[in-house]
Order: sequence, then structure tokens, then C-alpha cells
Amino acid sequence: MTDRPRNVAVIGAQWGDEGKGKIVDLLCEDFDVVARYQGGHNAGHTVKFADKHFALRLIPSGIIHPQKLCLLGNGMVIDPEALLEEIANLRAAGVVIEENLLISDSAHCILPYHKALDLAREEAAGTAKIGTTGRGIGPAYESKAGRYGIRIADLLDPDVLRQKIEFTCAERNAVLRDVYKRDTFDPKKLYDDYLRFAEQLAPRIINGTVWINEQIRAGKRVMFEGAQGMMLDIDHGTYPFVTSSNTVVGGVCTGLGVAPKHIHEVIGVAKAYTTRVGGGAFPTELNDAMGEHLRKRGNEFGTVTGRPRRTGWLDLAVLRTASTINGLDAIALTKLDVLDEFEEIRICTAYKVHGKTWNTFPAFAVAHHDYQPEYKTFKGWKSSTAGMTTFEELPAEAKDYVRFIEDETETRVTIISTGPRREETILRRS
Repeated sequence: MTDRPRNVAVIGAQWGDEGKGKIVDLLCEDFDVVARYQGGHNAGHTVKFADKHFALRLIPSGIIHPQKLCLLGNGMVIDPEALLEEIANLRAAGVVIEENLLISDSAHCILPYHKALDLAREEAAGTAKIGTTGRGIGPAYESKAGRYGIRIADLLDPDVLRQKIEFTCAERNAVLRDVYKRDTFDPKKLYDDYLRFAEQLAPRIINGTVWINEQIRAGKRVMFEGAQGMMLDIDHGTYPFVTSSNTVVGGVCTGLGVAPKHIHEVIGVAKAYTTRVGGGAFPTELNDAMGEHLRKRGNEFGTVTGRPRRTGWLDLAVLRTASTINGLDAIALTKLDVLDEFEEIRICTAYKVHGKTWNTFPAFAVAHHDYQPEYKTFKGWKSSTAGMTTFEELPAEAKDYVRFIEDETETRVTIISTGPRREETILRRS
């Protein structure tokens, strides 16, 4: 292997919305393939450079780069209508989408009854709602785990597609009608709609596992792109306030059919502070003017939903957990410039839970929010870092902030984002 890692995984190291889209876009020039391994169109990646601005939901950020091949992996759940809409919007913006976008035939489909169930459950849960995007992600993964899901491959077999839609629709309609008092769906219309989607998507559908392993054997460099963040992982996150897939680096293996030995480096993307969307534990949350200032300064509103994000100080217990579970080789620290105006900046170094100190995230405390954060306070730099491209340019206080994160997580910060655009970045290695 050369000095540069051939295949790299880029994952979210907090609760999502860390700026993975920018980091993937930034690094894309050095890779041949960008493959996404989990999630659906509930995840949003924003890419900005010069005067261009792209909001991506399903399609990997590599699509912005000509000659890069992009794969939607088998670990994803895909709404064909949403995908076709995204393709049309990107083409209208001048992005070339032809043979460069492929779909694994083992990925699962989202159907309208999944979305209806998602919304009905959230409404019925009241104050206990999880805060989903209502796009049917969880119910689609339930169908997959229950072994009656409709896969992308089924779109190419009309008889199988009809049988599966009729069977699943009958069951889901009964729940929607009898439990939630909601409208039901006509299986004939769903069948016709999904046959139409199949005609448009058929040229892109391949055996994704075979294809990506062929690329790796051919010496192509692959970037594995995650959605959401590590703390939303179905197994390792703040359950039940999580997404329905494995967002951690292990999801690369199951969500693409790639052996662990082919993942040569893992980059964890983390904001210089913390945000999350939806319900669930958030130990460093700021429900005050400081939190609102962070929200406005960082433009913390969802790429897909537009929902305001919850904001808080950087949480090292979360980052240590991310580093341990994912074996992080490097951290990409985003939105450092958002902190430019603060007199003081705090970092959570650990929690007290029932009198015991925890340096990593204790899952058992999620149900009762039994976290007492312990903070270290830093002097703010009170000067603009926006657009800086070298570490030496940073104010001394900002350098101290970055070095403290490195020392505490035992992980080097190799990328620092100083603005939303591709060019507003500090690279600390070749």
C-alpha cells in the first residue's frame, strides 16, 4: 500500500449534521468511487464551493465530481420517487448523472405506507416521539428485518413485485386503518407507480457487492460515505432516539459487502460544538441565548427538513466513544469559525452519573438523562477565522482548542473547516 490510504471511510462522530458532505466533497479528487452504505433520504449533505450550492439526500457527495463513480449500497433504504426527483434537480443544476450513479439490487425500497406509518406513530407517541423525519425510514428497515421488504431487485420482476406489494399492503393497510385510523393504499396504484419507477431506474441497478469488490481488486480508490452520526447508530447510539441502521464504520462491511481489511482509514467528522435533531439525550445542550446564538451563527437548520437543530458545547465523552467504536484515525473538525465571537468556550470533558465519573458515553443513563457534564472553559479568540487555510493563521486560543481535542481523544485533527465552502479548509497533512 502507498503512503496514502487507498480506501477511506468518512463517518459522523456525533449526532449527525457534522458536515460530512463537505469533507467527502473535499477529498473526492483523490478517489475513484464514492459509496454510501446506510440510511435513506432522511439524511442531508450540503456541498458548497465558489457560488455553487448543492443539497444532497440519497446520492453520495462524489456525484458533483465528473468521472467519479457513485454507488447506493445494499444497506440503504431508497424511496425511488425521491431518488428520481433528486436526480432531476441535480441535472437541472448542471450535474451530469449518467452511468456514474449505480444502485445495489439488494437495497430496500421505501413505499408510501412506510411514510404513513412513520407519521402516524410519531403523532400517537405525543411527547415521547422520537423526532423522525417522517420519510418512512424506520418502517422500511422493519420490513427488511421482518423479511417481507421489497428490494430494488424486485422492481425488475413484475410478478414478484405485484405479489409483494399486495401482501405487504394488505397487512400495513390493516394497521393504518384499525390502529391509527388513517387512510389506506391501493395496491394496484402502488404497483403501477413502482413499475414506472423501475423503468427509469433499471439501467442503474447492479449487484453492488460484486461491483464494488471488482473496483477494489482493480486498484480503484474507494471512499465509504456514511449518513447521520455515530450516536444515532441503532446499536451504539442513544437508543431509542436513533436512526434504524448502523451508522458506525462496521456498517460499511454489512451495507456494501466489503471486507474489513479493505477499510484502510477512518475519518470521524465532528463539529467544533455539538448539535442534534429530534428527541433524546443531549448532555451539553444549551437552552438559552448562548444556544440560540450558536444556532444562528452556525445556520443550524436541517438540510432535508429545515428543522432547527438543538445546540450545545463540544462533548469529548461522545468523541471518545466515537473514536473507540470506529477506530478513528483522524478527526475532521468543522465549523470552527462559528465560535469566533464567543468570549468563553466550554468543552465537556466527562460526566458524573450517580456519583461516578464517565469519560465515554454511558448508555444506561439515556432513559433518565442522568448526566452531569464536567466542563473545561477556554478563552475565546474573538477574531475571525473564516476562510483561513493554514493552521499557522489561527489565533493562539483556537490552536489551543484544537490541540486540547487531540490530546483528550488521542486522535489527530487533520482537517479543520473554517467556512461552508470547499476552499475554506485547513489541511494538516498531504
